[in-house]
Amino acid sequence: MKSLWTSTLSFPPAVRLLMVNQFAINLAFYMLMPYLAAHLAGELGLAAWAVGLVLGVRNFSQQGMFLIGGTIADRFGYKAPIMAGCLLRTAGFALLGVVDSLPVLVVASAATGFAGALFNPAVRAYLAAEAGEERRVEAFATFNVYYQAGMLAGPLVGLALLAADFRLVCLIAAGIFALLTLMQGRSLPARRGAEPGGQAGGVPAQWRTVVANRPFLLFSFAMIGSYVLTFQVYLALPLAAGDAFGAAGTKATSLLFVLSAAVAVAGQLRLTGWAKNRWNGEQALVRGLALMGLAFTPLALLAASGRAVPGAVALAALAGAVIALSAGSAIVYPLEMDTIVSLAGNRLVATHYGLYNTVSGIGITLGNLATGALWDYAQQHRALWLVWTALALTGAACASAVLALARSGRLTAPVPQPAIA
Repeated sequence: MKSLWTSTLSFPPAVRLLMVNQFAINLAFYMLMPYLAAHLAGELGLAAWAVGLVLGVRNFSQQGMFLIGGTIADRFGYKAPIMAGCLLRTAGFALLGVVDSLPVLVVASAATGFAGALFNPAVRAYLAAEAGEERRVEAFATFNVYYQAGMLAGPLVGLALLAADFRLVCLIAAGIFALLTLMQGRSLPARRGAEPGGQAGGVPAQWRTVVANRPFLLFSFAMIGSYVLTFQVYLALPLAAGDAFGAAGTKATSLLFVLSAAVAVAGQLRLTGWAKNRWNGEQALVRGLALMGLAFTPLALLAASGRAVPGAVALAALAGAVIALSAGSAIVYPLEMDTIVSLAGNRLVATHYGLYNTVSGIGITLGNLATGALWDYAQQHRALWLVWTALALTGAACASAVLALARSGRLTAPVPQPAIA
C-alpha cells in the first residue's frame, strides 16, 4: 500500500484524479451490474429473452461505440467526453433503479454502455498524454491497481446494499457518477493530444489515418487472444468450478473473482517493476502473454489424466490458473497500453484506443462463442482437456504473433505522418 501511495503522489494532480476517478467508476459499476440480471428477472419478472436484451444492448452500446468515443475525444479534447460519459451513466443508473418498462430499461442500458464508450478511450489518452513517454508504463500500472480495486470492492458494497433494496444500489451508484462529474468539472484541466490531427479532413480523415496504421492494426489483432484468455475468469473457469463443486461452485467462482482482482491490486506494481528490471518492453510483453497461456496447462494435464480429481486439488488448479492468468495480465496491461500510444505516433491516441477496444470486444465475443461450443463438445466426449489445451495454445499463438511483430520492427513507434485528408 505504501508503494501505491508513493507512486500515486509522484504523478501530476490530473493523473491522480484520473486514477481515483477510475476506482470510483468501477466501484459504482460493479456494485450494480453483477446483480442487474437477478433484479430484472426476479423483482421485475422479465422473461429471459428480455433480460438478455437489456444486458446485450449495454454491451453492444459500449463495445460497438468505442471508436465513436475515441473520435470525439480527439476532436473535442479529453475532458468533455469524460464528463459527458459520467453524466450519462448517472442518468442511466438512476433509470435502472426506478423504471420497470422494458423500452425504458433498454434506453437506460444503452445509455450506461455508451457512457463507457465515451470516457474509456478519453481517460486512457489523457493519462498517456499527462504522464509523458518516460512514465507511461508506470502510470498505467498504477492506474490498473485502482481499476482492479474498484472491481474488487464494487460487488461487496453492492451485496451489502442489496440487503436494503436494489433501487438504493442504483441510486447510490448514480450518485457516485454525479459526484465524479462535478469533481471533473471543477478539478480536471482541459487537455488535448499533443497533435490533435485529422481536424481538417473531419471524422473520415481520422478513421482513415488510424485504419492505415498497419503496425497498429496488426498489434490489435495479435492481442485479441489475450482478451479471450482474460475473459475465461467469467466463462470457462466458473464452468469448471461448477463441474467440480456442484452447488458450491458459485462460492468457488466468487473466490476466483476475488483472487483475480487481489493479485492485480497487490502485485501490479511489483510485477511491473520486476519485469522492467529484467527485460525490455517487448520481451516483457511476450513473456506476460506466454504466462497467460501457460496458466491453463495444469488444468489440461489434470483433465487429460482421466482420473477423479479431489476437490482440494481441483480448487488448487483453478486458483493457480487464476493467479498465473492475473499475473500475466498485470505484466501485459501497462506495456500494451504504452505500445498503443507508441504505434499511434502520439497522434489521435483516443481514436486508436477506441478502435483497439472495438476490435478486442469483437474478439471476445467470437472467442466466447468458440470456447462455449468447444466446452459443450468436450463435455459430451469427456475430453475437457481440449478446452484447456486450446486456451493454452491461444496464449502461445498470441505471444508468438507479438514476438513476430517485435522482431520485424513493427512494434517500433512510426515516424509521424500527416493525417490523410
